[in-house]
Amino acid sequence: MHTILGSNGTVGPGLVEALRRRNFPVRGVNRRPHPGDWEYVVADVTKPADVMAAVEGSEVVYLLVGIEYNLQVWQRNWPVIMDNAIKACVENGAKLVFMDNVYAYGLVDGPMTEETPMRPSSEKGKVREKVDRMLLDAMDSGLKACIARAADFYGPHCDTSVLNTTVFERYAAGKSAYLMGKADKVHTYTYSSDIGPALAVLGTDARADGQVWHLPTSDEQWTGAQWAQAAAAAFGIAPKYQATPTFMLRLLGLFNPLMRELAEMNYQFTHDYVFSSKKFERTFGMQPTSIEKGLAETVTYYRTKQVT
Repeated sequence: MHTILGSNGTVGPGLVEALRRRNFPVRGVNRRPHPGDWEYVVADVTKPADVMAAVEGSEVVYLLVGIEYNLQVWQRNWPVIMDNAIKACVENGAKLVFMDNVYAYGLVDGPMTEETPMRPSSEKGKVREKVDRMLLDAMDSGLKACIARAADFYGPHCDTSVLNTTVFERYAAGKSAYLMGKADKVHTYTYSSDIGPALAVLGTDARADGQVWHLPTSDEQWTGAQWAQAAAAAFGIAPKYQATPTFMLRLLGLFNPLMRELAEMNYQFTHDYVFSSKKFERTFGMQPTSIEKGLAETVTYYRTKQVT
């Protein structure tokens, strides 16, 4: 049994599909019922008993949980969630695949790789480092596991993506786009449709065990302005956009809690943000979707979404 803690988010459906293609039985675990072509369990991942019951009988567990984007919630819940997942996997002899982000790296000069040290420059990054070290310690103690990291997401059905919400959605609605940070800085994005198949590889290939992996991501280095211009061209409209500096996010944060939470992460957009997945590509032979293809499919998604 392959159990997915948090199967109804951006990544879950693609992972379910990839596992089902390989004929693995799948159990989806969420706080609310999310039935489909799999077994599903309703559970609260902050409750040890719920997680233990949900993981029972699993061979592989994928931790894809998304929680409220709020620092206090992260500080309170993430260590609890990781502890519950580790203990449940140890008890059941299951492998744990943790879907992580790059916050723990902090501001990096040059490409982020699996060898980049964790030096968080944000409070949320410190939370991610804490839970990463919890898992790394458990791995040192014998837990079969790995950490999967991706850059910021974009793509169809990726409604919480910064790029989707500030560029694609706004162009689709006939509005000007917003760019986080500085328009002339490079920002790498991972195409969301590549994530599920890559996680399925990590869950089913023993070569992944005990390591950190960067999921397949195009190495094309586009600036925010290039993303906005290419998206506008794909929509067939003029490329209208404006940058959003950190002070503006802090000002907006006085009225919008999400903007307040995003302000401390804006360093990722005021400096070049380059993510490398060469290790994964060399090891497993999976290539990332090109920006040209991913962008076109994302624009098609929003055009179809408008029609429907």
